[in-house]
Amino acid sequence: MQTINAAYWLGLCVTFVLPLLVGVVTTHVTAPGIQAVILLALDAANGVLVEYLAPHPAGYSVTSAIVFALVGFVMSVASHFGLWKPTGLSYQVQKNVGVTRKSVNLAA
Repeated sequence: MQTINAAYWLGLCVTFVLPLLVGVVTTHVTAPGIQAVILLALDAANGVLVEYLAPHPAGYSVTSAIVFALVGFVMSVASHFGLWKPTGLSYQVQKNVGVTRKSVNLAA
């Protein structure tokens, strides 16, 4: 029986909080589609990093990185709609820590 190593567990924990990070780097008026693309890009980077850091006898696997990124994206979306959004924590983090519309210089 294979066990999941620490890199995968850490990667799964990161995917759980990535929706909050997306809220920090976007504004309330950012289109949901753009937020989803940012979340997918962060999950892809997480998948590549986890696969790179995880020790494997066979070495790095692009397929495993892609699968982990897709699973991470599904998990991130589920955690956003299942926990962060209903509790209001996602909104509070975006409001208090994230980029505000006033801080974005639209004239530049």
